[in-house]
Amino acid sequence: MPKMKTHKATAKRFKVTATGKLMRRHIGGSHLRRRASKRVRRSFDKYEAVTNNAFKRRIQKLAPYLKKRK
Repeated sequence: MPKMKTHKATAKRFKVTATGKLMRRHIGGSHLRRRASKRVRRSFDKYEAVTNNAFKRRIQKLAPYLKKRK
């Protein structure tokens, strides 16, 4: 059976923590940042866990080799 293809855009947008949680960036971090408050701009730098199970399954299908980093 041939290897599965990784969707490269998905692999670049998500990462997996050591505990196995799927993490994503906050939305809206690049467009019209100047008018946002400093507190909001700082929050754009943090990662947030993906909580929707349907999205988790979809990401696993698109990037099957996205695994925990050692």
